[in-house]
Amino acid sequence: MSAQIEQLLPLLTWDNLVCAGLTIVAVAVLLYVISDVVASMSIPTITVETTADVGFMPAMTRSQFLGASAFHEPSQVKDIISKGKEAQKEWAKSSFSQRRKLLKILLKFTIENQDTICRVASRDSGKPIVDAILGEVIVTCEKIHWLCNEGEKWLKPEKRSAGIMAFYKSPRVGAIVPWNYPFHNVLNPLTAAVFSGNAIVIKVSEYASWSSQYYGRMISAALAAAGAPPNLVQIVTGYGEAGNAVVTQGADKVIFVGSTVVGKKVMAAAAETLTPVVLELGGKDAFIVCDDADIKSVVQVSLKAAYLNSGQNCAGGERFFIHEKVLDRYTEAVVSAVNKMRQGPPLAGEHVDAGAMCIARWGLLMAGDHVDAGAMCIPGLAQKIQVLVDDAVSKGAKLLAGGKLPTDKARARMICSKMEAYMSSVNDFATTYMCQSFPSPSPCQSSSLSRPNPHPCAPPHPQARARMICSKMEAGMSSVNDFATTYMCQSLPFGGVKQSGFDRFAGIEGLRGLCVPKAVAEDTVPWLMKSTIPPPWQIPLPDIAFPFGKALVTMFFGPGLLYKVKGVLTLAQIFLAPGTLPKDKKTN
Repeated sequence: MSAQIEQLLPLLTWDNLVCAGLTIVAVAVLLYVISDVVASMSIPTITVETTADVGFMPAMTRSQFLGASAFHEPSQVKDIISKGKEAQKEWAKSSFSQRRKLLKILLKFTIENQDTICRVASRDSGKPIVDAILGEVIVTCEKIHWLCNEGEKWLKPEKRSAGIMAFYKSPRVGAIVPWNYPFHNVLNPLTAAVFSGNAIVIKVSEYASWSSQYYGRMISAALAAAGAPPNLVQIVTGYGEAGNAVVTQGADKVIFVGSTVVGKKVMAAAAETLTPVVLELGGKDAFIVCDDADIKSVVQVSLKAAYLNSGQNCAGGERFFIHEKVLDRYTEAVVSAVNKMRQGPPLAGEHVDAGAMCIARWGLLMAGDHVDAGAMCIPGLAQKIQVLVDDAVSKGAKLLAGGKLPTDKARARMICSKMEAYMSSVNDFATTYMCQSFPSPSPCQSSSLSRPNPHPCAPPHPQARARMICSKMEAGMSSVNDFATTYMCQSLPFGGVKQSGFDRFAGIEGLRGLCVPKAVAEDTVPWLMKSTIPPPWQIPLPDIAFPFGKALVTMFFGPGLLYKVKGVLTLAQIFLAPGTLPKDKKTN
């Protein structure tokens, strides 16, 4: 044996060891690549029928919307929820492997059909094609990626000190989602719901019901390919009555994304049946620029915060607080950039920066430009914003760009400054950029920041100062040196405070919120020690019952060793010499 070892020793050179190590790494990488390719090829491919000419589609009306069958009455919604309940009973038995398969089918389809998904979203909501990639596709893919990689970890039963926490499904989840992100607003609650073992009924906005047909076919095909029940995911179209039915007709939990006014109605309706609700109501997001900010960099971030999706973004910047030392330089840079924005229909083919703010008619949205800011999709909202801007100017605000609604390209981009008396009360959810300066060392001392700030952004300046500003705000989220990055981090919770709602629909908290946590306590080593009622507390109670309890409290919870020793000695006295206890200590 020693001779064989001596023969091998000359081979153990540094070069040979390095070569062997590299060979092992190369083989491991090759095996990983092969297994990954095989795994990706094994994901079923689904096809969804679409049409070459999507045509003209007005906003949904009671008398005309893709035929009367597409409009759901409250009684139909109740039946849909019942079907979802039956589907969930079957899906609750599914493995995490099957749930991952379903999500990966949706992910594969999304990646392979990005063009169509984005075009459908742009046509239905008016957003530029780039905004569709950012707000519809990327965040949806990130959500699915996080669920597939970490979701199982956070849904498995976990051990905690002196107990086990188990998570049981909340069978039927109802979601009422808005129109601003037609694709992501459907996939966001859907993916979390099905991965946690639930069925879901999604009531889409009447202003984004057309695109739900295409996305609905995609979902149905994915369910079939994954072997999931066909009624596990169902889409409801309709008005307020349909939304009310989702809340009141049997859902075990409701996720609502929308306005504060409607959110209060959802909460009131849910109170009748004690149905838990998640309210994500957007808010008056503060965007703070300090005096040491990199103006060139922060201007581009602020433009995205203000004009992404035509300002129709629940985490978009609405109030821009600029330090007085950099106000002039900052506003000059912003105005210069905004005046260069090119407008046009989002799918026409030309590279433009902003879509038309054509609210009452959809015809202008069908041409197809590449734009930087698209259309707003609520009828009459453009006129409402015009009234708000005119009123602000009449009260002293200074209009720096845009501000009128003719047919030219000025209508979708407005910049107002000196908005001190106006910013705290207006929630426009639109393409306006309201600026105010602040002189104090900390912008949190500004009076206009006293309102709830659900998603404040603190653009480029030293990290410590940014963290200090964020820590002083009453907000659900804060982004430092960026805009809305908290939503791209899908492990983080998403939601606001006060008038911006409560609870969370993303991250670990949002995923677990779709389950019912149940505490389970059991003996760790039952063969050695079992939980029983100790003799001093068994019926009928003996005289030492109360002294025994006091001694236990002193022994376990006494603030120091002396207390614990006293408790132990009292316990010994109780069991060894109960007759020596003072008479008052025997009192039950």
